[in-house]
Amino acid sequence: MKKQLAITLPVRGLARSQAFFTALGFTFNPQFSSEQGSGMNLSDDIYVMLVKEAFFGTLTKKPMADPRSSTIALLCLFCDSREEVDAMAARAQSLGATLPEDPEDHGFMYQHGFEDLDGHMWALTHIAEMPAQQPAAA
Repeated sequence: MKKQLAITLPVRGLARSQAFFTALGFTFNPQFSSEQGSGMNLSDDIYVMLVKEAFFGTLTKKPMADPRSSTIALLCLFCDSREEVDAMAARAQSLGATLPEDPEDHGFMYQHGFEDLDGHMWALTHIAEMPAQQPAAA
């Protein structure tokens, strides 16, 4: 089976978050959407479920961290160019996101990022040449 990834993020306002990410160019799959949440397509193999905070609380017995005051994960999204990194960061900011750090140029890798409307950290990254993947261990 092909490996895929689905990440579930709690949001305060589902419609508001959908509008934000739609304006950034992402699409939502109605088959994975309900009153409680909505499935966002990042690629053919990566999905983000945006779910209402109250519903998120039913998915785990652990207390939910507040992304506005603590970081539990950094979501890194690879972009095709430096220009795409900067354009998405600027677009996110114009839609209400914050840019907590300045862009970083490491030569082979360029990064910028934003904190979405709920405080989740998104790192936007362009790598000039991705390192070759190592074969999986047997």
